[in-house]
Amino acid sequence: GDAANLCALPAGIRIGELRRTTGEIRREDAPGMAGKAGPAAGPQLPFPLPCSPRRSLLALALLTLVTLTFVSLRSLRPPPHYSTVISSADDPAKVVPGPTDDDDDDVPTGGVRSPPSSQVYHLPELFRKNYEEMVRSFKVFVYPDGDPETYYQTPRKLTGKYASEGYFFQNIRESSFRTDDPDKADLFFIPISCHKIRGKGISYENMTIIVRDYVDSLMAKYPYWNRTLGADHFFVTCHDVGVRATEGLHFLVKNAIRVVCSPSYDVGFIPHKDVALPQVLQPFALPAGGNDIENRTILGFWAGHRNSKIRVILARVWENDTELAISNNRISRAIGELVYQKQFYRTKFCICPGGSQVNSARIADSIHYGCVPVILSNYYDLPFNDILDWRKFSLILKESDVYNLKSILKSISDEEFIMLHRRLVEIQKHFKWHSPPVPYDAFHMVMYDLWLRHHVIKY
Repeated sequence: GDAANLCALPAGIRIGELRRTTGEIRREDAPGMAGKAGPAAGPQLPFPLPCSPRRSLLALALLTLVTLTFVSLRSLRPPPHYSTVISSADDPAKVVPGPTDDDDDDVPTGGVRSPPSSQVYHLPELFRKNYEEMVRSFKVFVYPDGDPETYYQTPRKLTGKYASEGYFFQNIRESSFRTDDPDKADLFFIPISCHKIRGKGISYENMTIIVRDYVDSLMAKYPYWNRTLGADHFFVTCHDVGVRATEGLHFLVKNAIRVVCSPSYDVGFIPHKDVALPQVLQPFALPAGGNDIENRTILGFWAGHRNSKIRVILARVWENDTELAISNNRISRAIGELVYQKQFYRTKFCICPGGSQVNSARIADSIHYGCVPVILSNYYDLPFNDILDWRKFSLILKESDVYNLKSILKSISDEEFIMLHRRLVEIQKHFKWHSPPVPYDAFHMVMYDLWLRHHVIKY
């Protein structure tokens, strides 16, 4: 593909050549996918450009080389863990809000709504142009479902912890990205729902066999998997069920693109190949948080189970603090109570520690309710990290920072918090699913991530 059209992958992730153990298919480095370099100006030459055509061309080549070197070196610098920088362009009085949900009904499916202009994106102009190209040309072939009475249908429902998986299955079928001609497809979708298989009471061992047999049947019936050893194929699964059902299928996990809600290196997530699917619990019980900063009087909030080491430490250190609302017991999400959801409305910073399967929907909840997420995890690939600069609307901490959590949160000035909150409201549209899908929603952002990855497939 055209490497010039790629946005940057997250800082700290080096995209080296990945050789398939089963063949020569490989994903290679591409300019623009080695870091998070923003739209900064390149260095200036200390001498005037010559006037002769030949010298002008040489000078232009030198300038290009110096600029690329500058950008490459800049991208190698690791981001600060929790620093927040407000530039003059981020003056609260000058913030231009992006499209809101109020515009959704007036936009045709697959169309391009107002382009992004905010600094929450790594490269906003490149993202806008690439997004338009994706909407115009990106095509996906969905393999036939197989026996409609068994497992190869849309997941059972569009609610709860599997909502993101269900929405994707439904959205891809009703979107303009789908093509019935596999020869025109850029990627191939394997529509097997591990969630639905598990819902029939089948063990994980038997689930693995079912998935393997289904993929084997596709390999035998169609030529497309063998053409790339599966590098241009992808499957979608949310929560730990799909991860456990497929982790033993090395040819699938290592070759195909996994779109998963468990983007942890502990479950074999490969950042430059796989896609982090945001786990969103829809429908939301309450409207999105917005211009409500004055109501956020609680410094930090977390309530959940101690199912990971970092959660145990978080609860032990801070559960008795008077400024942090840290609870070891899960607050009920019952619609009649809404205690859990209302706590997001009253809090400035919502703590999002890694869990046992790193699949919590707390990040999406925090974004929806306008509570600045505090990512407390050492190894976690955030959704849409290729596109969004998470440092602009969240705090990203190491697990060792848990002991200094309160002082870190209190060090954020009111001005910094206001800007974090306003940027958070700007990106809420990216973490919401619709049926049919609308521009820049969660479905289109996932498709954009897939579009990026298909450009680095060599075959």
